[in-house]
Amino acid sequence: MTRLAHAALALLMCSAGTLHAQATGAPTIDARTQARIARILKATPLIDGHNDLPWELRENHESRIDGLGSGGAQREKPIMTDMERLRAGRVGGQFWSVYIAGTTIGDTALRHTLEQIDTARRLIAAYPRHLELAATAADVERIHRSGKIASMLGMEGGRQIAGSLPALRQFYALGVRYMTLTHNQTTEWADAATDEPKHGGISPFGAQVVAEMNRVGMLLDLSHVSPDAMKDAIAMSRAPVIFSHSNAFARNPHPRNVPDDVLRLLPAKGGVVMVNFYPVFLSAEVREWSVRRLMEETRLKAYWPFSKQSVDDGLKSWEAANPRPAAPLATVADHIEHIARVAGHDHVGIGGDLDGVPYTAVGLEDVAGYPLLFAELIRRGWSDANLAKLAGRNVLSAMRRAEAVASSMANEPPSLAVLEPAK
Repeated sequence: MTRLAHAALALLMCSAGTLHAQATGAPTIDARTQARIARILKATPLIDGHNDLPWELRENHESRIDGLGSGGAQREKPIMTDMERLRAGRVGGQFWSVYIAGTTIGDTALRHTLEQIDTARRLIAAYPRHLELAATAADVERIHRSGKIASMLGMEGGRQIAGSLPALRQFYALGVRYMTLTHNQTTEWADAATDEPKHGGISPFGAQVVAEMNRVGMLLDLSHVSPDAMKDAIAMSRAPVIFSHSNAFARNPHPRNVPDDVLRLLPAKGGVVMVNFYPVFLSAEVREWSVRRLMEETRLKAYWPFSKQSVDDGLKSWEAANPRPAAPLATVADHIEHIARVAGHDHVGIGGDLDGVPYTAVGLEDVAGYPLLFAELIRRGWSDANLAKLAGRNVLSAMRRAEAVASSMANEPPSLAVLEPAK
């Protein structure tokens, strides 16, 4: 990209960011702050740890990848991500989530995962002016310097491998660079945060999964797992771990968030908590509202067991009388600052969970909103160095260390372990 093209793109980003802020009701960014953010994110890629666009495309758009140069917001069911808004948000690297339902198991899980990898890779191939597949931290930096968005795959749920370490290796070969050990459901070898524990953390087979992930260079993602599983994984892993889309439990005691005693473990081995934009995880007030809404939905379903329309109408009436509290953008900054205080500035990043949640913090409704978050942290006195760590340096450091661990284990034989399904 020429120097003139870079300048034009920077101007477009500044304008788009201001328009985005005005449209969402979030604060606008002054020119001096815009220039500072642009300087930081030109030198360091802004890497988001978790975007669920591939699943959103599967569920609501027949896995179609057309028309995402711009206009994703204008689809019949609007989406939060397209190339134009990624550019406006100054995104330099993206982990595209390869998610399947946590209740999907066995051969079906393998097939669905391959289909989701196909969607993510078709997406990357369809927009070569904007996206390029990255395999290493060095790739991410090279692609960012070229003016494109480095694209990686992150598998979410653990059951994708169907208990097969040979399958794990083949997913790595297809571009998967992290795996979330569970989704909402406890798996056959690791406990989830939102389900009944079965293993007291991670099982002996799960320890073999961790070791093989280390051996091939795949990052362990501990979002969704129980605190005991978090501690087990950190103790077992030779490489840093990540939380691709999680927040601070101390700020909002939701089971999806990371407790302080786990945050304090990160400096010893490395690791990054990438903060999520979902208000239920950000705000205790929104979490409590969502519990009350669920109780009302349960009541309505019991009263109208055969009428979805009556349940929907009843929920609309309840929401009109009990409007959902807003989670301001400042709540995201609060979680970031808490993690930085407890674990250190070397251990925090961004993982918005966009296109994977029904609504977000104000100002972060789509992938164009990231500069507003940086502007809020600048207002709070963050240095350029710490903003660069948050943006991408921390996760790049975790990737490099995982690659170094894999290199050190290169002479260890591949594990052939397979967890046979229960009969």
